[in-house]
Amino acid sequence: MRYRYRRSIAALLRGPVQYRVSPAVRSDSIPLRCSISERSVRFSKIRSGFCALPALFFFLLLSLFFPPSRELRPLALSLSASHSVSICLKMAANAGSMFQYWKRFDLQQLQRELDTTATLLANRQDESEQSRKKLIDQSREFKKNTPEDLRKQVAPLLKSFQAEIDALSKRSKEAEAAFLNVYKKLIDVPDPVPVLELGQQLQLKVQRMHDIETENQKLRETLEDYNKEFAEVKNQEVTIKALKEKIREYEQTLKNQAENLAQEKEQQLHNDYAEKERKLQESQESMASRLEEAEHKAQSLQTVLETTQVELFDLKTKYDEESTAKADEIEMVMTDLERANQRAETAEREAESLREQLTSANKSLQLATQIQKAPDMEQAVEVVSRSSLEAELSAKERETVQLVEDVQRLQASLAKLRENSSTQINQLETQLSAKSATLKQLEEKLQEQADYEEVKKELSILKSMEFGPSDSATAQDSAKPLEVLLLEKNRSLQSESASLRIANTELSGRYTTLQLEFSAAVKTSAEQKELIFKLEHDLSTIQAMSSLSRPDAEGADLSSMDQIPEPIKEATALFTGMGMLSQAELPQGQMDSLLSIISSQRERFRARNQELESENRSLQQTLQALQSELDSLRADNIKLYEKIKFLQSYPTRSGGSDDTVMRYSSQYEERLDPFASFSKKERQRRYLSLSPWDKATLSLGRVILSNKIARTIAFFYTLFLHCLVFLVLYKTAWSESIGRDCTAYCAKKYSDHLHRFHENGDNGDIWQ
Repeated sequence: MRYRYRRSIAALLRGPVQYRVSPAVRSDSIPLRCSISERSVRFSKIRSGFCALPALFFFLLLSLFFPPSRELRPLALSLSASHSVSICLKMAANAGSMFQYWKRFDLQQLQRELDTTATLLANRQDESEQSRKKLIDQSREFKKNTPEDLRKQVAPLLKSFQAEIDALSKRSKEAEAAFLNVYKKLIDVPDPVPVLELGQQLQLKVQRMHDIETENQKLRETLEDYNKEFAEVKNQEVTIKALKEKIREYEQTLKNQAENLAQEKEQQLHNDYAEKERKLQESQESMASRLEEAEHKAQSLQTVLETTQVELFDLKTKYDEESTAKADEIEMVMTDLERANQRAETAEREAESLREQLTSANKSLQLATQIQKAPDMEQAVEVVSRSSLEAELSAKERETVQLVEDVQRLQASLAKLRENSSTQINQLETQLSAKSATLKQLEEKLQEQADYEEVKKELSILKSMEFGPSDSATAQDSAKPLEVLLLEKNRSLQSESASLRIANTELSGRYTTLQLEFSAAVKTSAEQKELIFKLEHDLSTIQAMSSLSRPDAEGADLSSMDQIPEPIKEATALFTGMGMLSQAELPQGQMDSLLSIISSQRERFRARNQELESENRSLQQTLQALQSELDSLRADNIKLYEKIKFLQSYPTRSGGSDDTVMRYSSQYEERLDPFASFSKKERQRRYLSLSPWDKATLSLGRVILSNKIARTIAFFYTLFLHCLVFLVLYKTAWSESIGRDCTAYCAKKYSDHLHRFHENGDNGDIWQ
């Protein structure tokens, strides 16, 4: 029966499904793509996907208990296989669990169930062919008996039904092909349960033998270690004495070296300090001379400014007086001119009146000439009156001419006075502008040196702060010059600095000595701890020897007991209670003495360790005190540099400067820069507020940017990633294009094949 099922399945796999499709049906339906090549490709993919044998067993077990429908079987196959692979890989780690698994799996029962399922599949394939043929006949009858317009309306629905039916057929064929492939592989697989059971027994035996060999090897290594350690214990006292002598020699050598180094450093520091002191004195002398020159220059400029101001005030006063006098003189001339004009007008009026009188006299004369016949007395009176009038008229005319001359003279003098006054005004204005320019220059100089009083005040404050701390000495210090005060303060600072330097040198030498002693003590303590650990381990091993007795069946070798040294035998005899290791038992006194020696040695080491720890703590405290003193000295040096910088700020700076001054100068500038400190605090705050991955990214970026090799590697790595992405995209696009071209080519070839070999002219609507 199984052979018959296999033959039918082979026939299904071997022969392609042939169809005979009419041209009308081919035009209205979707072309079928079930060629032999495509089926072989699908079968190869399914075979590669179900290579894991345990995964197939697990899937078949699930399919037996929870059989899916014909449409959902391929999906169940893929999901079960992917999940079962991970489970079976974990189960394969233990042979016992694998044996239990295969025993519960029951492969023979699974093969019987697979035979039953194969039979059902063959029957369902026949039923599917019958129903398909019947459906084709019904569709043909429908097309014959249906009107054209109704057939056009129903054509899209029929096409969708045909497409869905083709898809379901394709899914069912793929699922059946996958099942048949699994069936062919599993039907002849032998049951591995007996072999796994035998392998489990052999594995247990091998594991037992391996444990025995490992235990014997450990015992041999322990025995060798005991021999070496007991040989070292005998020479321990001699080694300790030699080490102590070496430590004393090392301490003496280090002490001599430290003294020599301290003397050299002290001499070097003394020379450096003398050089710095000389430079400081020179700079102070130059600063004092420059300060004195600046004071003299400021005093001379102040005197010149005061003289210029007095001259300018006198010039202004003189100019005002001259301007007032000229104005009064002009006013008087104008008054005289007005008076002369008034007199000229009066004379003109009088001359006019005289002319009128003369006219009237002429008229009267004409009247007299007309009346010639008058008496002589009257004629004489008229002649006299006329002569008097003519004389008066000539006098008035002369007065008028004189007045006109006076007016002209006054006008000329006024013009001349105006010219003189304008010339004097121009000269005074020129002098005033020159004085104003001079005053402006002096004011600018005074403004440039406007901080003289402030500097003088600060200098007096500095003198009172640095050189006159008490009220009683203020009067004496004020009488002293600045150079003397600076020299006195410099001497006091030099003495203080020398004492501090000596103390620093002593503390540095002491610190170096203590550090060397501390390192030697730490080394000795470590060696002693290691030795104590070895001794304790030896004692614990000797105590554990009593529990290592094994019977002959468990792998104990009585012949190997002869290799154990006599001290170990004697020591282990106390704990094991067995007298067969030696012919005579060790006396109780010797064992007590050995234990007392070891315990006393341990106590000595422990006391020495405590002493070294206390020395270490004292050294740490001394180191902290030295560090605090060093910080205070550094702060004092920075303050001294601040004072020197304050004194150097008045004149121009000297060109030369040593390394110490430059170092403290940089520290002083960094301490005074508020923006730098603020930016540093802000950067620290922002860095602390970052997340851990942001900090890691920032650190990685700084490392890459700070190193040339890292930047080069990052550049080429980024370039390689971009090229790889572009290559993968190009490869994917090319593969998709080739796939589409192959699909179109196969569809075309398949359509040509259907047209050429599966077309029936008589019965074109029949599918076979």
